[in-house]
Amino acid sequence: MEEADGKAKKAGGRLCCICNQRRAALKRPKTLEQICRECFYEVFEEEIHQVIVDNQLFRRGERIAIGASGGKDSTVLAYVLSELNRRHNYGLDLFLLSVDEGITGYRDDSLETVKRNEIQYGLPLKVVSYKDLYGWTMDEIVKMIGLKNNCTFCGVFRRQALDRGAALLKVDKVATGHNADDIAETVLLNILRGDIARLSRCTSITTGEDGPIPRCKPFKYTYEKEIVMYAYFKRLDYFSTECIYSPNAYRGFAREFIKDLERIRPRAILDIIKSGENFRISTTTKMPEQGICERCGYISSQKWCKACVLLEGLNRGLPKLGIGRSRGFNKDRKGRKENNGTSIESKQCGTLDF
Repeated sequence: MEEADGKAKKAGGRLCCICNQRRAALKRPKTLEQICRECFYEVFEEEIHQVIVDNQLFRRGERIAIGASGGKDSTVLAYVLSELNRRHNYGLDLFLLSVDEGITGYRDDSLETVKRNEIQYGLPLKVVSYKDLYGWTMDEIVKMIGLKNNCTFCGVFRRQALDRGAALLKVDKVATGHNADDIAETVLLNILRGDIARLSRCTSITTGEDGPIPRCKPFKYTYEKEIVMYAYFKRLDYFSTECIYSPNAYRGFAREFIKDLERIRPRAILDIIKSGENFRISTTTKMPEQGICERCGYISSQKWCKACVLLEGLNRGLPKLGIGRSRGFNKDRKGRKENNGTSIESKQCGTLDF
């Protein structure tokens, strides 16, 4: 062994700190360990497997939709879940579920990647589009509202589109590629916004259990940098271009702050998540009561869900109507006669029933 160590040092490299046999190829961002590719693959996949088992994310026989955008996170998730499903005999039926927001030069290209993944991993693909569900594309929305608040529309519509696509697939759960960096960013954003309701649930590994279809995050403790490394070394086919409409998104500033913290102290990401998990909401804090949107049947704490409010504004030529709090809009509706959507030229939010 000493002879092997000497040869490795002479060659200008260190041995893997796990196997002590192969030359180290990378330093793990999470632990700063210098390890070889083979050991990296093993610990990366084993950590995700342990998260799935420890949190009982799946049950044998379940139908699971993987939210697939074509990006690194969802591509690695699809690949790893497929591998773990076979290796550990989870007994899951896996599907790819994509949302076409209608962004020319971005989503159309990334969907081509997802279609290749469908063939590469042997997973059936379902694509739902904003145009079919809401009668609008993001290109059309941005043309009307500009770049300032477009992420509000896209985020609200995408969350509901995933649920509606999952309902069409008749799946039991949706698995998303949200990683540790994403969750740490969300904790900070909810603190900055004073959003107590979201802060209390944003670190949960499974959400929406009281809604139509639960969602889980197998990558909750997985660093974004390690996902990129895994995709690079495995030579996975993924789309790497950022959305053309989100250069000034509020989340981007939180992301830069997280990256700065990570450079100083790599464990900062996990520490922020841990802090979020340990937050306790005061019993005197009034939380929104979950109900059902009277227009489309989707979960909502108001008379109309946020998607229906935004869609109403678009169709009435008042796109800023639903920006910010929608409570005032819902109160204004009480004095107006119900029209059951007859004045809406485009498709209602509730095109698909739950």
